[in-house]
Amino acid sequence: MDADAAEDWVSSWAASVSERAAQTQEMSRRVADLTASAAGADGAVRVTVAASGVVTELRLDERVRNWPAARISAEIMATMRRAQARLAGAVADVAAQTVGVDSETGRAVVASYASRFPEPPEESDDGPSSRRRGVW
Repeated sequence: MDADAAEDWVSSWAASVSERAAQTQEMSRRVADLTASAAGADGAVRVTVAASGVVTELRLDERVRNWPAARISAEIMATMRRAQARLAGAVADVAAQTVGVDSETGRAVVASYASRFPEPPEESDDGPSSRRRGVW
């Protein structure tokens, strides 16, 4: 390889690294701005979470006043878990649009969210699985 070819290769490599760094920064910024929401109990409970999974908004309909405390708690927790699980899909979308879901960075970030916020277990028609076990 002659000096000109080596210089071109180094320039191309540096540009590629800079582009990947910019894509990673963009992904990081967009992921940090994500929120996800879910509703439960026919809309009586609504939860919004930030990208960290922390609850940023909780809305309870007046109907919950007639529920036992255990049911309110179970509905809030189940709805929060559904909102958190939606983050993984949103992060995968952001990764696809920035670094690519097949990139090492994309796979690592998506896998991290999927493991931290897995899909909650299926619920029956009458509510969260805890209800079937007689919690309320």
